[in-house]
Amino acid sequence: MHATLLIARLVLAGVFALASVTKLADLRGSRAAVAGFGVAERVAGPLGTLLPLAELAIAAALLPAGTAWIGALGAAALLIVFIAAIARSMARGEAPDCHCFGQLHSEPAGRRTLVRNLLLLALAAFVAAGGASGAGTSATAWVGRLHGAGAMATGGGLALAVLAALIGWGLLALLRQNGRMLLRIEELEAQLEAQLDPTGTPRTAPPRTAPTHHGLALGEPAPGFALAGLYGESVTLESLISSETPVMLLFTDPACGPCSALMPQIAAWQRDLSGVLTIAVLTRGSPQDNRAKAREHAVANVWLDDGLAAYHAYRIQGTPGAVLIDRQGLIASDVVGGAEAISTLVENLTRAPKLPVVHVAGRQMASVGAPAPALELSDLSGDPVAVSVPDRDTLVLFWNPGCGFCAQMLDDLRSFERSAPPEAPRLVLISTGSVADNEGLALESPIALDDGFAAGAAFGSTGTPSAVLVDREGRIASDLALGAPAVMALASTASEIGA
Repeated sequence: MHATLLIARLVLAGVFALASVTKLADLRGSRAAVAGFGVAERVAGPLGTLLPLAELAIAAALLPAGTAWIGALGAAALLIVFIAAIARSMARGEAPDCHCFGQLHSEPAGRRTLVRNLLLLALAAFVAAGGASGAGTSATAWVGRLHGAGAMATGGGLALAVLAALIGWGLLALLRQNGRMLLRIEELEAQLEAQLDPTGTPRTAPPRTAPTHHGLALGEPAPGFALAGLYGESVTLESLISSETPVMLLFTDPACGPCSALMPQIAAWQRDLSGVLTIAVLTRGSPQDNRAKAREHAVANVWLDDGLAAYHAYRIQGTPGAVLIDRQGLIASDVVGGAEAISTLVENLTRAPKLPVVHVAGRQMASVGAPAPALELSDLSGDPVAVSVPDRDTLVLFWNPGCGFCAQMLDDLRSFERSAPPEAPRLVLISTGSVADNEGLALESPIALDDGFAAGAAFGSTGTPSAVLVDREGRIASDLALGAPAVMALASTASEIGA
C-alpha cells in the first residue's frame, strides 16, 4: 500500500512539475491560454503567471510524506478547477488551447483533456484519502541518509540533469526560430529570382509614371481554396463569400513583426465591422505557431496556408498583405501590402464614399449622375415600390434584419422618420429576409423585399447597412454610404440640402 501511494504521488508530482516548468518557459502562452477560457484580460495575466508557480509548489509538496497530504489536496482542488473550465468550454462548443504543457505539448481542450484530468484527480483523491499521516513512504527521506561523496555525486547529477534540460529546451527554441527564418529567406529569394531574367539581369521596371497593378485583374474570379483552421476545422472560399458581405483575405506570418503589430487592429475590425466585411486571416505555420497569438489578440477566422498555395494563387508579394473579394466571388481590389495600405483599404470600403470597383453582371457600380438601375420591387403587402418619384429625392437604404449594425441604428432611423423636415428625402428600405422579419422593424417608411440582394448588387452595395441618394429625376445623387455612421450622415446632409 505504501509503495502504491508513493507511485501515485510520484506520478502526480512529475505531471505537475512538467506542466509548471513548460508553462514558466512560455509565460506569454500561459497567460493567453487562461484568457482563452474566458478569464478577463486584467486577471488572465497575473493568473497565467501564478498557475505554473502553484503547480510547482504542489509538485514539491507531494514528495515528502509530511506534506504529501496537503499537496494531494492542492492537486485535487486545481484539477477540479481545470475540469470545470474544460467542461464549460465543451458545453459552449468552444475548444480553447489548453497549453497544458507549454510548447512541449498543447491541444484544444476537449474530451481527451477532460479524461486525463479526471484520471489525475482520481490519483490525487487516492493520496488525500489516506489523511495527513497515511500518505505512504517519503520520496525524499533518502536524501537525509547521504553523506560525503554520495551527497556530492547526487547534487552534481541533479545539477547536470537540470543543465541538460535547459540546454535541450534552448536548442529546441533555437531550431524553431531558425526554421521560420529559413522559410522567410526562401520566400525572399523566390521573390528576388522573379525580378531577374534568366541571365541574372534585373528585369526592366515600368516607367514611374505608369500605373502599376498588383495581383489578379479586377473582376477576375477569385481562386478557390480549402484550408484548415487552428483546431481542425476547415473553410473554403465558397463558404466565406456566402456571408453576404465582401471578404478580405489578409495574409500574415507568425514570424512577421508588422503582422504581429497589426493583430490588435485586425481583431478590432472583425469585431466592429461584423455584418459589413468578412476578414479571413490566412497564415503560414503550424496551429501551435498561431494559436497563442490569435487567442492573445482575440483574432478569429484564422486559416492555415502553410504551403502558401493561396498566397501564390492571389499573387501576394509579402506579409501583411490583403486583397478584397466581392459578394460574387470576384477580385475587387489590387493586392495591398503593409499595415497602412491595408488600413486604407478597410477605410475606403467602410467609411469613404467611394468603394473599390465591384463588378456586377459584367459592369461596375453606376457613378453619380448616372440613371439609377431600373428595379421592380414590392413592399410587404405585395404592392409595387418606386425607387424614384417626381416630387422628392429618395434615400435608398439597403437593409438586413439579421445584421447587427442595422439593429444598432434602428432607433436613429426611427428618430429620423419622426424629425425629418418636409423637404427631406423620402426613405425606402430595400431589405433581405421575410415579411415577418421586416414587419418587426416598426418603421413608417416603405420596405421593399430583395431577398437575393439583387437590388443592392445593382447599386454596387457590398453590405448592410448602406445607402445611396436618388434624385427626383431618377439619377444617382450621391456616392454609396456604407456603415451606420455614413448612412446617417448622408441622411442628415440630404435633409439639410432639401430643406
